[in-house]
Order: sequence, then structure tokens, then C-alpha cells
Amino acid sequence: MASDRLFAEEKKLVGDFAFDRDTALILDDMLNRSVPFYAEIQRMIAELTVDFAVDGTNLYDLGCSICTTFLNLQHLDKDVTFIGIDDSPEMLEQGRQNLARHHFSRLYHLLCQDLQQSFTVENASAVIISLTLQFIRPLRRDAFMRTVAEGLNDNGCVILVEKVLGADSLFNRLFIKYYYDLKKRNGYSELEIAQKREAWRTCSFPTS
Repeated sequence: MASDRLFAEEKKLVGDFAFDRDTALILDDMLNRSVPFYAEIQRMIAELTVDFAVDGTNLYDLGCSICTTFLNLQHLDKDVTFIGIDDSPEMLEQGRQNLARHHFSRLYHLLCQDLQQSFTVENASAVIISLTLQFIRPLRRDAFMRTVAEGLNDNGCVILVEKVLGADSLFNRLFIKYYYDLKKRNGYSELEIAQKREAWRTCSFPTS
């Protein structure tokens, strides 16, 4: 696993965060060091998906990035088709390499599509939306979720993982502090945290 050093050197101008090749190569390390309980989140997603998967249906990962979730479902004992959608060609290419490296033998399709525009969900027994909704503009979220709902089979499951804002500003500030403390414990410097925070401002939208 390559180490995340995207923001380790001081930048004169911090640009927008990009899901490009450099990010794709270190994404696993970034998520494991930046997202609290990331491994546990992935485990729980896999467990829920196994419980709801139905033979002859599709499993969707919207915002699949480098296909980590698909790898966790490699041994699912159902005849399903895995469909991953992401708008970053670099992420999808890394995803294909990851699936090949781990000898992923299931039928799958990786589609490069902008989830803020028109996309298709059909014959789905499970739809995974993990840390993706924050990148959908608030005005587009109703249409996004409507597409998911319309493509979900009866008794299907939507697995949604997302950041949220609470109603209490004190707790919001405290949890932000705890979050940055976690990143420091995981080896990120003050410079890395500050520069990534600046790059992140314009590429995601508040989720509440």
C-alpha cells in the first residue's frame, strides 16, 4: 500500500482536491488513516450486502473509486453482477488493476459516469453509496436518490455511509477536533491537515 504524502510538502497555492492518478495510488492509505473505523465500515457494508444480495440481480457501488468494496465481496455466494460507477477514469483504472491483482473472478462492469447527471440503476438487490453523497450537489440529491429508488428491487437494500452535521454546534466543533486529532495520531502533520482541508473545501458539499 503506497503511503499518502500528497500534502506533505508545502504548496504555494493549494488547488482543488483531485481524484487523479496520484490520489488513486494512495487512496487505501488515505482512507485507512483519515476515515474513523474505515475497515469496520467496509466489513459492515459487506455483511449487509451479503444478507440482501439475490441471485440474478445487480449489486451497485456508486462512487466505487478503486473497487475496495468489491474485493471485500469477492466470496459472496450469490450469482450477481457487480456494477461500479465513478466519474474518475484514473480511479477506475486503478480499480481494474486491483481487481486483476486480487484475481477477482466475478462478473463486473465499471462505468465512467458523472453521478450528478443521468445514470441508470436497474434490477438492484443492493446499492452501496459510501462517502459519495457529499460530492453530489444538494440540488441534485433528490434526483440521485430517486434514480436509486426506482432501480431497486422489492426488498432491496440501500447502504448509505456519509458524514453528517449535528444540530448542536458545540458537538460539531468537538467532533471536528477529534477528527483532526485522529489524523495526527495516524501520522499526518499540521501542514498536511491544513493543506488537505483547503483543497477539500471546493470539491464536496455539506451533508446533513
